[in-house]
Amino acid sequence: MRVTKAQAAKNREAILETASKLFRERGVDGVGVAEVAREAGLTHGCLYGQFESKDALVAAVCAHSLARSAERWEQRCAEAPAEPTAAIAAHYLSPSHRDQAGEGCLLAALASDVARHGDAARQALTEGLRPLLAILERYANTGHPDSDRRAALARMAELVGAVVLARAVDDPALSDAFLAAVGPGPVTAGRSARRKSASSN
Repeated sequence: MRVTKAQAAKNREAILETASKLFRERGVDGVGVAEVAREAGLTHGCLYGQFESKDALVAAVCAHSLARSAERWEQRCAEAPAEPTAAIAAHYLSPSHRDQAGEGCLLAALASDVARHGDAARQALTEGLRPLLAILERYANTGHPDSDRRAALARMAELVGAVVLARAVDDPALSDAFLAAVGPGPVTAGRSARRKSASSN
């Protein structure tokens, strides 16, 4: 039976959503293509009809997941116009984000995996990262474009790094401390300001 374009698009979405969750939970190398197809309710052949290889699937997952992240970040900014990036950080640094890797940011879960999975995946991650950086840069308000850019890069590194370390350690108090140390302050906040903001929430 010939698959309609609408059904093919639905199948592709199911594969991407399933692969994204499984990869983030267990790492790219911890999940096989056959398992992704099975969990998505599709056949192995159907998956390969959409993606020619696992590397192609990883690249597509990066693009898909980071595009969704950018949409969510824009929504959080719109809902908190007074402190847009603080709203992003408050969610990003939350215990629920730390504890639910399969539902969270691809960068914190898979950046190191993607670095080992070919040029296509790295390019997709790079391009998917740019809109997120642009959101942070837009609200940096340092008064100079170069400073806005540096502030956005530093804030992204703080957010991702804090979650990576918070997930990695086996000491719950230290894990919480990593999240609190970065805190949900604005992009341009200094270290002491972020600590004050974290302690007041």
